[in-house]
Amino acid sequence: MTKPSRRARLPALVLNRADHERLTGLATAALDRIPDVAEELLSELERARLVSPDRTPANSVQMGATVTYRSADSTRTVRLVYPEDADIADGKVSVMTPIGAALIGLSENQSISWTARDGRRHELEIVAVVPAPAQARV
Repeated sequence: MTKPSRRARLPALVLNRADHERLTGLATAALDRIPDVAEELLSELERARLVSPDRTPANSVQMGATVTYRSADSTRTVRLVYPEDADIADGKVSVMTPIGAALIGLSENQSISWTARDGRRHELEIVAVVPAPAQARV
């Protein structure tokens, strides 16, 4: 009898092709500097189902989306952004952080486990997604 793989338990991801291309380049370039996050992001990108930007479900986390998620004892709302736009005080979380890599491509009501930089495991569930305004999706 075979043991179920870790991938079988991971939620399905949907990502638009434009974000996928840019994120793949970003993660590949970061492999030397932040290998753990870059490898996790590349792993998520590899398993995502790609769609054209005009066919991206509105309830899936894409770049620039505002996401409300629930974890152990709190609910938080953040905007998923590229590293140069990150500002945690303003609720802008970089996709090149462990939680940012965990969020990308998820849809409402999906859950995922992720590992923080301190090595602790966390679970989050997507409560709501507000897509980025069209001009912010570039």
